[in-house]
Amino acid sequence: MYSDDRMRGGASARGYDARWREARALFLKQHPLCAFCQAEGKIVPATVVDHIIPHRGDQRLFWDQTNWESLCKECHDKKTGSGL
Repeated sequence: MYSDDRMRGGASARGYDARWREARALFLKQHPLCAFCQAEGKIVPATVVDHIIPHRGDQRLFWDQTNWESLCKECHDKKTGSGL
């Protein structure tokens, strides 16, 4: 069985490099709460910057901050299906 990373490349190969980590840290500083939890009236710290529309390697979509949202890990896992 192949892991997702083996099939689609590691995080660095998908663009999640030092530049991304810096941008992600700044975005989380500016948007510190989980957007999904906030919509439910809960205050939960965000730990993940999610691409609202999957970028699938499209660099324009990858770096478009209007396509980013801050989520907690639990909400991100539910959204991506990895928390099932």
